[in-house]
Amino acid sequence: MNMIKTTLLLTALTLILVVAGEALGGRTGMMIALAFAVVMNFGAYWFSDKVVLRMSRARPATEAEAPELYGVVRELATRAGLPMPRVYTIDDPSPNAFATGRNPEHAAVAATTGILRLLDRDELAGVMAHELAHVRHRDILIGTIAATMAGAIAMLANMAQWALIFGGGRHSDDRGPGGAIAMIAMMILAPLAAMLVQMAISRSREYGADQGGAKICGNPLWLAAALRKLERGVAARPMNVNPSTAHMYIVNPLRGDGLMSLFATHPPLSDRVRRLEEMAGRGVAA
Repeated sequence: MNMIKTTLLLTALTLILVVAGEALGGRTGMMIALAFAVVMNFGAYWFSDKVVLRMSRARPATEAEAPELYGVVRELATRAGLPMPRVYTIDDPSPNAFATGRNPEHAAVAATTGILRLLDRDELAGVMAHELAHVRHRDILIGTIAATMAGAIAMLANMAQWALIFGGGRHSDDRGPGGAIAMIAMMILAPLAAMLVQMAISRSREYGADQGGAKICGNPLWLAAALRKLERGVAARPMNVNPSTAHMYIVNPLRGDGLMSLFATHPPLSDRVRRLEEMAGRGVAA
């Protein structure tokens, strides 16, 4: 099922890139964008984890630098029967975490300095178990590919902006002001395309990772308590992240009030907590 989702997602993003290329450079731009999309699809599979980690300003953490994080991840990975993932930290006071990598053998987990300060060891175990559940379910490839491809779409939007400023864009195949209108449309629609990419990642992934993480760590209430703290922490300190990577985090790192909540990439935290508490009430454990 994940392979089908990945294929559909790549196809949709490829079409967006091709349309954007046509808007910027006519038929020539369309062909260049198609070639670029092929390269991006290949690169996204093999290198998207590195790109996402760099976009998130994550850096490798040694066991001496983050002994508690290392210890928790190693214990949970052993319990889940997974290879030890690479461990990264992000110097950001906002509490959050994500996992990336195309498979369990090439996985990485990243945690902000804010989450390490905010959570106790049990709550941190709940969060890291959630991320390792993503790894076990092999659904993180979808998220990393989406982030990489959406970043390419945003890059084309920036190109459209500069091309419009300096009078670039379509040439011989222009029809009046059509080239300028197409580029303005790209500048406006590209951020919306990034949000649609995030929405294409099913919310069920988060529910599944919550359930799987609760079983890995052995106590659903650890993750429930962590989610409550994370909700308050992110509300007080939203992260400055690329919107195309927002869906990868355990909680939405961006402020999503009012109309923006309609485009949320995560299920409501209150619903996630309720489900975890119901699991605990049924005595669900690893």
